[in-house]
Amino acid sequence: MFKDQAAAFGAENNRGDAAASMPNGEEPAINPDLIRREGFASEAEYRAYFATLGRDVSAPTEDHVGEPVRTSGEHILESRLQELRWELEILQARLHGIRRQAATVVTENLRWADSSAHAQLGDQPWLKLAGAMAGAFVITRGLKRLPWGAVMTTALPLAVAAMNRNLARR
Repeated sequence: MFKDQAAAFGAENNRGDAAASMPNGEEPAINPDLIRREGFASEAEYRAYFATLGRDVSAPTEDHVGEPVRTSGEHILESRLQELRWELEILQARLHGIRRQAATVVTENLRWADSSAHAQLGDQPWLKLAGAMAGAFVITRGLKRLPWGAVMTTALPLAVAAMNRNLARR
């Protein structure tokens, strides 16, 4: 029964416009010129409508300071610039971390090399290592001065004879 009453109430009072009667039977106090069912046909009609409302749309209100509206291209470029700045900050932070890690790795490698040299060569390992390098240099210079043609002529038949003896034993 309530459903039928609501349907009847809606059917007799709903005229399909914004100036519909109120439920108590009174007509609303709305100026019919202010009611727009569809959009505006032109910019002039739009301004005229706001003039009837008592507002001038061309002048900003005192509480609203008009900012220049950015075009979509400027907005896109500005947002992309912000993204690139953010990515640059992230990359700089990562680079700082990598530099710190590289410095730590180098320091730790030097400590390891020093402790390894002490473990293998005892006290004053760098002095001993420098002595070994100097000895290798002197021996190399001495070997370069030998007459390798005569040495090979003499040593080659001796090496071949030693190899033949080893093959004959097997």
